[in-house]
Amino acid sequence: MGKDARARVLADHQAKAIGRLIRISPRKLNLVAQAIRGKKAEAALNELTFSPKRVAKVVKKVLQSAIANAENNHDLDVDDLVVSEASVGKNLVMKRFHARARGRGASIEKPFSQITIVVEEKREEAPAKSEPTAEKKKATGSKKTPAKRPAVKKAAAKKSAPKRAKENA
Repeated sequence: MGKDARARVLADHQAKAIGRLIRISPRKLNLVAQAIRGKKAEAALNELTFSPKRVAKVVKKVLQSAIANAENNHDLDVDDLVVSEASVGKNLVMKRFHARARGRGASIEKPFSQITIVVEEKREEAPAKSEPTAEKKKATGSKKTPAKRPAVKKAAAKKSAPKRAKENA
């Protein structure tokens, strides 16, 4: 008698993980997310492992969670996973107060952010090596290298300049 299960938003060859309440501004988090977008999952993990950014450890955990979701929940092959999406969004903002001169106060905002990582299974097919067709051979053979122009001698140009100076004087 309960509710029906919610329809799956992602495709069958995708899995996602969300990291919430990450204590860093979204702008700084997006720099790390940019580094892994479009890369293979293994390469992205290596990039995050050796990244000097503090938040890279948190993003690595979220990526590992997305990979685990793909493997355990959706039966996807881990070796073929690619980070198809790494989106960053705002979360809550802690507001603090800092006492300033002459009885005034200044507000300090401490932003939180969240990251959503979607991994996708993309199989890489090895391109079949075939012999080039006759049309391709003609196209590549007809290209000619442009003829080089003779270099202008700088010495001749320098000699002519003093003559002009003598004529004007």
